[in-house]
Amino acid sequence: MSLFGDLLAPRYLIWLLQGFGVTLALSAAVCVAGTILGLALCCLRAVGGRLARAGTTACVGLIRNTPLLVQLFFWYFGAAALTPAPLTAWLNSPHGLPLGPTALTWPAYETLAGFFGLTLYTAAYIAEECRAGLNGIRAAQREAAVALGLTDLQVFRHIALPLALRIAWLPVVGQYLNTIKNTSLTMTIGLAELSYAAREVETESFLAFQAFGIATLLYVGAVAAVEAAGHAVARRDPAGAVRR
Repeated sequence: MSLFGDLLAPRYLIWLLQGFGVTLALSAAVCVAGTILGLALCCLRAVGGRLARAGTTACVGLIRNTPLLVQLFFWYFGAAALTPAPLTAWLNSPHGLPLGPTALTWPAYETLAGFFGLTLYTAAYIAEECRAGLNGIRAAQREAAVALGLTDLQVFRHIALPLALRIAWLPVVGQYLNTIKNTSLTMTIGLAELSYAAREVETESFLAFQAFGIATLLYVGAVAAVEAAGHAVARRDPAGAVRR
């Protein structure tokens, strides 16, 4: 108890749990938005026109080859400089929508910057995982669908895309795990997630090992839970297509 007594004070635990809640909420929002955007990018590269394919390839390559920290700084500092001053002031001021006894608050600017940066970064990698899934489909399956009279769009919609998603499922889960870990970088733009909270606890209590030790356990627990859920979904696939 002498080792963890100060850290286990209620206010320190509350800080860490609040930061963990922000990490989980941000990760969930980024995973959902990143998956939708990643699928859209994959579809554009697969069935879009030449200009759409070229633009999508360039955007995905740019995002994948730029450090995430640089992208977060762009959305926090660069986007603010490019946004009109009245809109920037509105985004940085508190807003709320009354809902009976509670209120729905507008996210802080650093939350929006972290969300956009992480979403684009995650979407670029998910798009590549799904494209790899498309490339993993046997040519004979496409040819059989065409022989049955399906158009190219119908082949993509009903045959290629579902099979690609099954093949890419576990790699996509891996990107979800990376997203949980990547949220720690948003502390650099002032987002009060788990790493930020651990730093605050360490600064006030001087118990670095305990603060970051508990934060590490929370990260490991979240990642392990998502990974277990991903493998459980893969095992439930009747065709076994998502199994490695």
